[in-house]
Amino acid sequence: MIDVHRLRVLRAVVASGSINAAAASLGFTPSAVSQQITTLQRETGLRLVERKGRGIEPTPAGHTLAAEAARVLESLSGVEGLVGDLRTGRAGSLSISYFASAGAAWIPPVVAALVHEFPDLRMDLRLIELRGDEHGSPDIDIFVTSPSERPEREGYAVERLLEDPYVVAVPAAHPLAGERSVQLVDLAGEHWVDNDFSRGACRQVLIDACAEVGLAPDFRIETHDYPTALSFVAAGVGITVLPGLGVGALPAGVAIVPLADPTPVRHVHVAVRAAVARHPASERALELLYDRVHPRHALTDPA
Repeated sequence: MIDVHRLRVLRAVVASGSINAAAASLGFTPSAVSQQITTLQRETGLRLVERKGRGIEPTPAGHTLAAEAARVLESLSGVEGLVGDLRTGRAGSLSISYFASAGAAWIPPVVAALVHEFPDLRMDLRLIELRGDEHGSPDIDIFVTSPSERPEREGYAVERLLEDPYVVAVPAAHPLAGERSVQLVDLAGEHWVDNDFSRGACRQVLIDACAEVGLAPDFRIETHDYPTALSFVAAGVGITVLPGLGVGALPAGVAIVPLADPTPVRHVHVAVRAAVARHPASERALELLYDRVHPRHALTDPA
């Protein structure tokens, strides 16, 4: 391997035209510069400079190698800059997985801020409901469990973000629309609109709560997302039960009523891969996410 430091010395000698001038520009002694050139010639097996009068003159091979060294050193400078960007999170990639209602409520403003603050960072965003095994494990994963599940994951630090209680959406003219809360068992005679795409943890939380009170939901319509289910409710087709976070922009003609006795609750967690936990972009992503989940309330002047 050719020593990059010696290439830098050769480039300085060729650019300045003398050992003394190169030594002055590099902060070395002329003797040290001469030794570096001699060693480089031995390493390459090339005659790079030759004496001319009381000075030296680069050979054609010396000129060619110095020109190539300039490109190598410029590329190396770019690599050093990249390393610095990676240290500060200004470059590289960050993958984030999330479920649909979290994506609608939290992810767009988080990603917008990250793109602005880390313009060279490549974002890999993955919807959990559509994620396949080929994607591998994300750097940050926002996911749901039932209250009874243990969310530990090997290689990740896991924290709970939110407890998300379920509500029932009913047509505005429905007799339950004006109630302060509704017992889950009171929905036994209703036509239900299903709303879960993956039949995963979110739906299981509801099914478990229904089983606790001996209720078997009468699903008459199957949809794959909360907005579509709410549109069916607005049309008067039936009721749907969903997490509060999934309500989003409520269509006209729909009322939301809290559920009680029992209240189904899903737990929302964030898992961060240990290998990227100290990465500036990862730390900032978590900070932005927590600000969206638990907005900071500005202090107001009591006067």
